[in-house]
Amino acid sequence: MSIAMNEKIDPKQEERKMEKQKDAEASQQIEVREHTTSYFETASHLFKGSVGAGLFAMGDAFKNGGLIGASILLPIIAVICVHCEHMLIRASKRAVLATKGASFFDYPDTVEKSFELGPKSFRFASKFMRLVVEMFLCVTQFGFCSIYFVFITENLLQVFQQNGINLDFNVTMTIALVAVLIPSLLTNLKYLAPISMLASISLIIGITTTLIFAMIDGLPAPNQRNLVTDGPKMSLFFGTAIFSFEGVALILPLRNAMKKPDGFNSRFGVLNVTLVLITALFIFTGFIGYLKWGEDVAGSLTLNLDVTDWKAQAVKVIAALGVFFGYPLQFYILIQIMWPGVKDSINCTKRPLMGELFFRTLMVLLTFFVALIVPALGLFISLIGALCSTSLSLLIPVMVDFIVRSQEQKSIGAYLYLKNILILIVAALGIGTGTYQSLTQIIQEFHL
Repeated sequence: MSIAMNEKIDPKQEERKMEKQKDAEASQQIEVREHTTSYFETASHLFKGSVGAGLFAMGDAFKNGGLIGASILLPIIAVICVHCEHMLIRASKRAVLATKGASFFDYPDTVEKSFELGPKSFRFASKFMRLVVEMFLCVTQFGFCSIYFVFITENLLQVFQQNGINLDFNVTMTIALVAVLIPSLLTNLKYLAPISMLASISLIIGITTTLIFAMIDGLPAPNQRNLVTDGPKMSLFFGTAIFSFEGVALILPLRNAMKKPDGFNSRFGVLNVTLVLITALFIFTGFIGYLKWGEDVAGSLTLNLDVTDWKAQAVKVIAALGVFFGYPLQFYILIQIMWPGVKDSINCTKRPLMGELFFRTLMVLLTFFVALIVPALGLFISLIGALCSTSLSLLIPVMVDFIVRSQEQKSIGAYLYLKNILILIVAALGIGTGTYQSLTQIIQEFHL
């Protein structure tokens, strides 16, 4: 018998070869499309999808977490989130490998297929889990879009009033609505790349100049601020921090839209590189913002700038533009989740484009009206982050990972088991304590 015949085939090596082959096939299929995204375009989308109003709320997050506490916990949360996103990608690839004719699955598809292909005792929950994911994604993305309206309006209103333009909050938000509606009607992710780039540039300029304003007159000593806070405030910090990493819904769609999908989640791929930069930006922004303004730091750092200074007014406008250009990307994910079901229910086959444009207009108006009629919408950031974002970013990826690994020949090792259990504990604590503290503050605010 030859040596070659005596060699044992490594199942893991074969699985890797199958994955690479599937990725290659998917890449060939996606290359024939007209609209694919490059590494740089995808990184721009991910940066903008993860950096929005949450970046300017980092001062408030550090107020709740403390200078040292938040600086330590934020990168830990980031590492856990990125790791869970890698688990989600891994589960998506396994589901694609097990499904004939499939090339890519998004988040809800991945969860549903993973449960369908998992142990028999879990298969009955596949449709339900898909519904849960879609509901949480819709609530989260809808919340992002509504909060974007509030952010844009608050910054523009200060500038208008300072320059003698006496518009009230509602009229200013209506002006923002008219401007936001036009780019929100774009139906292809490729067309959003220039808008996403403008959003990223505006946000970088806005936050850079805001931090320059904060540091130009000097900063207080760190011992004048809370270095570590108590449990209730830490819970609010956790919710805001998770909320600020807004991009979990974008992970699979962005990877799926790449010309070379395997360049998304490699060691130096889009996901790892972009999230390292984002986390560093969050830490620096939150640290400087809280150190400068202390307990008076606003929900958006730009609101702390002296509105009588024309340069500060320009910063507020640029920051508002950054969030304005970011709205269509967050809105795109919301529509991607909701439109297929709506299209099937209304039987929109003759004029699907007209139907989608009408639905997009309706949803923009809904996010506008929620932002308009719910006062102090920023109070809901921690609640959405604690409940929906934590479930999407941590809880569900770990559940899916357990189910996927239970179907593999190799049993789950002690390290993987303990690691996943620890993430589940962090998620449970974040959901429980964060939701409780957020609801307590909302009840106090509205005197319920």
